[in-house]
Amino acid sequence: MTIDHIAFLTPGNYPATTPREGLEKALRLIEAGERIGFDSAWVRSRHLERGISSAATLLAAASQRTKRIGLGTAVIQLGYENPFRLAEDLATVDVLSDGRLLPGVSAGPPLHGHFLGDLFYDADPSTIDFSYTRVLKLRENIRSNLLGNADDFVFSPAGNQRPRLHPVAPGLDQRLWYGGGSLRSAEWAGKNGFHILIGNLNQGETTDVFFEAQRSHFDLFQASWTAAYPARVALGRVLLPTDSASRTSREKYAAFAAARHERTLSPQGDRRTLFTPDLVGTSDQILEALRRDPILPLVSEFRLELPYDFEEEDYVQVLTDFAGKIAPELGWRNTALAA
Repeated sequence: MTIDHIAFLTPGNYPATTPREGLEKALRLIEAGERIGFDSAWVRSRHLERGISSAATLLAAASQRTKRIGLGTAVIQLGYENPFRLAEDLATVDVLSDGRLLPGVSAGPPLHGHFLGDLFYDADPSTIDFSYTRVLKLRENIRSNLLGNADDFVFSPAGNQRPRLHPVAPGLDQRLWYGGGSLRSAEWAGKNGFHILIGNLNQGETTDVFFEAQRSHFDLFQASWTAAYPARVALGRVLLPTDSASRTSREKYAAFAAARHERTLSPQGDRRTLFTPDLVGTSDQILEALRRDPILPLVSEFRLELPYDFEEEDYVQVLTDFAGKIAPELGWRNTALAA
């Protein structure tokens, strides 16, 4: 195994009546991840749910409570975003974090746009381009090129300035990720220089076997890569080690995985979504299963995906057991603690 970067993905969800408490727990978990030695922490981005609706805002706060850990979004749905305004927000977080931001995005129309209607759309949704072009617009904005002609200026009390996006965040355009789960998205990400996030679900376009589908996505991404900087692939799996868990937590973990197992038996829905089973058990048991994972030897970055609605102490326990007992057996070394 050649894993040299470990990450975790937290849902950051909370009870409807206590959002501050839930968001604070998400921030504390990122702090805990840095103490434990994780290389990056990622947050889910959700809308019209009890979760993190503004990933950039939350990570801006996290940037001031951490010093080393990378801060990622998995993923921001660009159908909800203005590519210029989001670029300003992401650049601000990157500058605040001293270059630690890892923005993950996806294309497509907003998932719940039909609920929002006139509260969201300024025009007929059929006239709006929600394609990959929106992703490229985001990157172009992040690059902060000068706008207009050579004699165009923005006049302000701070002095006349050539118009461009501020703040300028050097290198951020080369740290953009795409949430890929299909052959089309894998090829597009590779051709356009976006690193790729692959996880515990994907589309079974040519097979009913999860690992065969994911291998085809991985291979196509690598074959399509054209950028001068190295391609990165981050593999996500749901793991729940029980080594230091309480009996109550062990029972909860087992029930969680059992409730989701049926979906792994066949393709789901019109998009033929394939799922891989969650892994629950001792570190030795999980490692035995991971050694049979045919995708794991192909990657160097592993993302531990945390379930919804677990207690804060459960999350910390899972992170601690994974970093202490599982990750070292995958090749990872805790350089943060060594330093």
